[in-house]
Amino acid sequence: MTAAPRDVEQFYSTAEVVAKLRRLADALETDQPFRIQIAGERVRVPARAQFSIEHERGDGEEEIEFQLKWTLADAGEDADEATEADDKPVV
Repeated sequence: MTAAPRDVEQFYSTAEVVAKLRRLADALETDQPFRIQIAGERVRVPARAQFSIEHERGDGEEEIEFQLKWTLADAGEDADEATEADDKPVV
């Protein structure tokens, strides 16, 4: 089954972002999958996801994006690699 296309931007408080980034850093450091809830939808990021940082400038604004990208096939390979963190509430 293919996931429906989605393009959302969700704003969070500084405390919420800090908590999400700490969990992401822990997952990256231990080569584990990462789960996150964004705008009401839970997303599982496989350990093999590619991480990039983008910088954009234009029209009097600047933007930095921290981006994780993976194929759906990569996500399926990690499905069996459940961790205790997967059973905890997603922040």
